[in-house]
Amino acid sequence: MARILIVEDEPLIAMMSGEWLEELGHVMVGPAHDLETALVLVEGDLDGAILDVTLGRDTSYPAADRLSERGVPFAFSTGHGPEGLDAKRRDVPQLAKPFEFDSFRAVVEALLTAPPGG
Repeated sequence: MARILIVEDEPLIAMMSGEWLEELGHVMVGPAHDLETALVLVEGDLDGAILDVTLGRDTSYPAADRLSERGVPFAFSTGHGPEGLDAKRRDVPQLAKPFEFDSFRAVVEALLTAPPGG
């Protein structure tokens, strides 16, 4: 059972993500609906994270940077496509919105099989 942080400012998407993680046999950490909460939760015991890129007026980039420092694998969730990401972050796995269960499961599996250190 893995602990996956969900950073998502849309409550219904966060709830759906939590349900899907449970269905996959994992536990949702959070959800964090804003950057401030995300920055607290990234310090916890995590096996991976899925970060909505846009959090209101903020981005999740500072949380992504901290996850990278800690060696925790993560993916971005976005409706903007790769071109909507900062250029230095385009190689991070992405979950394109709107997403379905199969794509969500594939991203979670990829996170959990990522080599240590991201």
